[in-house]
Amino acid sequence: MVDEPETDGLYIGLMSGTSLDGIDVALCRIDNNKATLVNSLLYPWPAKTLKQIQQLINSEPSLEQLLTTDQLCAREYANASLACLKQAGLNATDIIAIGSHGQTIRHAPESDPAYTLQIGNPATISELTNITTVADFRSRDIAAGGQGAPLAPAFHRAMLGDRQKRVVLNIGGIANITILGQNEVTGFDTGPGNRLLNDWCQSQHQQPFDKDGQIAASGQVNQVLLEQLLADDYFSRPYPKSTGSDYFNLYWLEKHLPDFGSLPAADIQATLAELSAASITEQIKLNAPDTTEVLVCGGGWHNLDLIKRLQQHLGDISVYSTGKYGISPDWMEAMAFAWLAYRTMNGQAGNLPEVTGANGYRICGGIYPA
Repeated sequence: MVDEPETDGLYIGLMSGTSLDGIDVALCRIDNNKATLVNSLLYPWPAKTLKQIQQLINSEPSLEQLLTTDQLCAREYANASLACLKQAGLNATDIIAIGSHGQTIRHAPESDPAYTLQIGNPATISELTNITTVADFRSRDIAAGGQGAPLAPAFHRAMLGDRQKRVVLNIGGIANITILGQNEVTGFDTGPGNRLLNDWCQSQHQQPFDKDGQIAASGQVNQVLLEQLLADDYFSRPYPKSTGSDYFNLYWLEKHLPDFGSLPAADIQATLAELSAASITEQIKLNAPDTTEVLVCGGGWHNLDLIKRLQQHLGDISVYSTGKYGISPDWMEAMAFAWLAYRTMNGQAGNLPEVTGANGYRICGGIYPA
């Protein structure tokens, strides 16, 4: 008889989201379904690999491009994991598993058939690190009729579920909310977070992002353009729902700009910031009217202008980072994928059907042994 593996212990979570700002690495100790951050690292994408990822997302790539970039991403995920281990003074043998979200290239849960694709070959990660790797978390939920995302709400409930009437807001490239209500959890992608802001800033100012939202703060919101953007049917669609940067991207924006050619770039930046803030807060007020506080995580927490706009829209609802309850806003999502790997290694479900719309609870992610 083979002993069951010990599944409490150290895990690595890898998250590279739609904002494309690098690979978040979270080294966590997970015991009894609770995660504690031990070490963390932001690992930048090499310029060549980043360019290839952007091309995959924004165009119709060749099969060779897709497969090559899949392997390049895997190498960087492995490098990022090993760098975090070295920084922590640990070895591969100290880690039970890596949970890798992968880089989303396509996400189309409403298609027939539905599909999703996150690249970063897990077999290669496992081989290069000699650490068991868990990946492809979204596919099983989609196969079960769900959206495949967001998956972090299950982790939010595990870590913050005793805190009622609160919303956890993750602002990555795409924004999503987790509503922690009385004995229930809901959540979904609200729409744009940072990605449109970053893309516009890059195209107009050759800067990867608008530091502190300074450019947006210097501009004026164009209400006509804002209303046109908010008229997109994604915003009024009921949940469960999820989206990605293959939908909300620079090409989506440019389709709305022909009648606004004389607008200063800063005004468009301001309007995009208002779009993110307005679309997020509208969904919170509509679906969680009793919310007492919003806990923000993700890179958007550092956009001072965006957070100010959120607070203005939310009125009496307080806005804090998740750091208020001991969870760094910078590492929440990477920690979630360490935790999801833990769940998979335990043979436990990683999805919440009430969030994704799946036909039931499912063990999410494939296991690639060391």
